[in-house]
Amino acid sequence: MNLDSLITEFLEHLEIEKGCSPLTIRAYRHYLKHFYGWLSENSSITKPEDIDLELIRRYRLYLAYFRNRNGAQLKRVSQSYYIVALRAFLRYLLVQRDIPTLSPDKIELPKQSTRSVSFLDSEQIERLLNSPQISNKIGLRDKAILETLFSTGLRVSELVSLNRDQIDFDRQEFGIKGKGNKLRVVFLSDTAVQWIKRYLQSRRDYFRPLFIRYSGAVDTQKNGEKMRLTARSIQKIVAKYARRSGLPIKVNPHTLRHSFATDLLISGADLRSVQEMLGHESIRTTQVYTHVTNKHLKEVHKAFHTRK
Repeated sequence: MNLDSLITEFLEHLEIEKGCSPLTIRAYRHYLKHFYGWLSENSSITKPEDIDLELIRRYRLYLAYFRNRNGAQLKRVSQSYYIVALRAFLRYLLVQRDIPTLSPDKIELPKQSTRSVSFLDSEQIERLLNSPQISNKIGLRDKAILETLFSTGLRVSELVSLNRDQIDFDRQEFGIKGKGNKLRVVFLSDTAVQWIKRYLQSRRDYFRPLFIRYSGAVDTQKNGEKMRLTARSIQKIVAKYARRSGLPIKVNPHTLRHSFATDLLISGADLRSVQEMLGHESIRTTQVYTHVTNKHLKEVHKAFHTRK
């Protein structure tokens, strides 16, 4: 089979065997089609066994100098995504298809600078959570959204997918299917449960989605599925209240996820537990928060150690 057909087969493998999300598959398709397009224009290689380190070196050089339609250069982290996708494809060829090709382990990833994490401290969180006006149904909805995000650390895609019948109010928890179709149990604080209940009590509909829109035409089909808030709508809601609160950093739903994680770690939670609550497949992803908590420990040491 030629490389183009094998790339298509690999993408089908990601969907059927690995259970990857449509967004993940779309990203891999983009990265690998980009590689195939470059390969077609810059070499005569059509078979996996002809891929070697010299070809990869030339491709990485191309990525380093690549400009998009706006003339912007690819960021170093973006270049890594292209290489990660290529390595995954080569590993699939070797392991799943027994097709001889370059070992992915021979392709090193670019070194990355330490990822920065933006989060809110306890005072800023209070300002944000208390900013919605709860005298109307929109304010109640937005208050419930903010409280749920900080209580659970949900991804915005997970939040918008929630249905009202998913919530077990007695146990204050619900199940969610997260990234990579990974299932986990998510816990709600007493405060989040209180505000979700108040919000639902204000509704006069029987729509299935937990969080619904109040603008535009009402669509009752499929249990109100068309009424479900989108991820973009949630992002706008969070940004609106962040501006209203006068917060010094740009805030989005993922900022609340970061704040949830750092709040747990600073309060003494172990890294493995936080990993499970965030739904991270690897603990290495969760370790991005350790430099934040290390800084906090240093401040505690300076403030409370008797030997100044």
